[in-house]
Amino acid sequence: MKKIKITQVKSGIDRPERQKLTLKALGLNKMHFTKEVEATPQILGMIKKVNHLIKVEES
Repeated sequence: MKKIKITQVKSGIDRPERQKLTLKALGLNKMHFTKEVEATPQILGMIKKVNHLIKVEES
């Protein structure tokens, strides 16, 4: 599978609980923290829900 890098660029503070849990499920817990994950349909769906809080790069 294809790998993608996701970086949290905005805070999860004052966001709905679902968005906070989605960030946690993606493995992002700090600002400017980068995680490399496989581009599965489940991960892409989570990215779509919090795309205003993260930056996505293909690797």
